Amino acid sequence: MGQNKKGKVFLVKTKDRYSGINNLMDNFKIDEFSGDKVALKSNFNSADPFPASTHIDTLHAIIKKLNESNITGLTLAERSGMGNTRQVLEKMGVFELSDKLGFEVVVLDEEDRDEWVKVEKEGTHWVKGFYISKLFLESDRVVQTCCLKTHRFGGNFTLSLKNSVGIVAKRLPNGLYNYMAELHVSPYQRLMIAEINKHYNVDLIVMDAINAFITKGPEQGEVVEPNLILASADRVAMDAVGVAILRSYGVKTGISKGPIFELDQIQRAAELGIGVKSAQEIELVPLNDESYGDAESIMKILEE
Repeated sequence: MGQNKKGKVFLVKTKDRYSGINNLMDNFKIDEFSGDKVALKSNFNSADPFPASTHIDTLHAIIKKLNESNITGLTLAERSGMGNTRQVLEKMGVFELSDKLGFEVVVLDEEDRDEWVKVEKEGTHWVKGFYISKLFLESDRVVQTCCLKTHRFGGNFTLSLKNSVGIVAKRLPNGLYNYMAELHVSPYQRLMIAEINKHYNVDLIVMDAINAFITKGPEQGEVVEPNLILASADRVAMDAVGVAILRSYGVKTGISKGPIFELDQIQRAAELGIGVKSAQEIELVPLNDESYGDAESIMKILEE
């Protein structure tokens, strides 16, 4: 993925997920995935429709494109925060799509204890550290697809950084300690979200911003229609751009004012070296004529 230096974010203005995602992924060296095992993290936190959850056409388009590169296997792994994960995936059509396209689905809540890797608390705001899915550490490649939305339960926004919470154990099998309860009551929640991301790599992120929530979230809210799809290998750049888009639509939550790189999630992730450290390092690359105006307005907001 060498051609896509840190900070580069591609965007396309479209309502057509298949052509848009194909166009975006053509700007990454997907052919280098040939022979690799790929782990995929989507956004199925609940059984609510897009933009609360990954649109099934977005998932289809990404997996179809990955399969064209002759990967040796693809596994979608998920843990839903609002509802039973298996039931959420069933309702949202993920198992049906896996039968059609031939990828594996792993329900992380059902994984054995040895499928989790301990991250120690040192250098984090987690009281006891946390456990991250081994699948995302041992796969050759990691692809993530996220939505564009606000988060009223402490995250303030839930984009690529927050999507990583779904690869962390709520509880270990037969364990009593609830890591998600700790996260959601902690005054350091947004810092803890960023800290998860230090401990696994992501090769490609696709953000479906055809629709977005600018209030409430993550499962409901006021819907706006940016009609954008974005791709990057940089989670910090992607989230900063996402916040700028939300601001352009008048978001009213705690992310509406101040420098974007001073927002807790982004500032902490930048400190940890997960991605770019400033808006000046972000390069927006519009891929069709319709997206040039969006790119200009996003950059203006990023630089405020």
